[in-house]
Amino acid sequence: MRRERAARTRDRILAAGSELVHGLTAWDWRGLTFRAVAERAGVSERTVYRHFPTEHDLHEAIMRRLAEESGVTYSGLRLADLAPVTARVLTSLPSFAVRHWSIERPQEPALAAVETDRREALVAAVAAEAADWPEEQRRMAVAVLDLLWDPGTFERLSTLWELDAGQAGRALTWAIERIAAAVRQDDPPSGT
Repeated sequence: MRRERAARTRDRILAAGSELVHGLTAWDWRGLTFRAVAERAGVSERTVYRHFPTEHDLHEAIMRRLAEESGVTYSGLRLADLAPVTARVLTSLPSFAVRHWSIERPQEPALAAVETDRREALVAAVAAEAADWPEEQRRMAVAVLDLLWDPGTFERLSTLWELDAGQAGRALTWAIERIAAAVRQDDPPSGT
């Protein structure tokens, strides 16, 4: 009974954290504090501390919760997975109140860890298909794919090109599929 109640409380805390993140107008988690999450969850700060000993632990758990909600995972990513994963990421973006998606490297450790996981998965996916390419060509392909599945690119298509979310998502997944096909067909970036 006690474990079940603790699990429900933990879930309520994570749901509150997710709600707070969805309401942020900037992708800046400095305001995602123990106090803010406790207030939203209707529990004491002490209760949040019991479940998450550090703010970093809390942020990591909330990030995992957001990944579960969106259905996005980078574990075992293959080149063939890039377009569907991108589509899931882009489909989830409108659920956030963020007004501007920064292309800067995140400073918050939980966000930086996800960024690192994402980039490493992309490098591995391209390397698995382009093992014979020189490092420079693999790096260029990975960099372009990374640019295409970045929320800032989605934002640019929506804002400057006035594409709706569906159009921007389809345009990006189309481009990703074309580059992934070029990698699979051993057609590296030229001029190197």
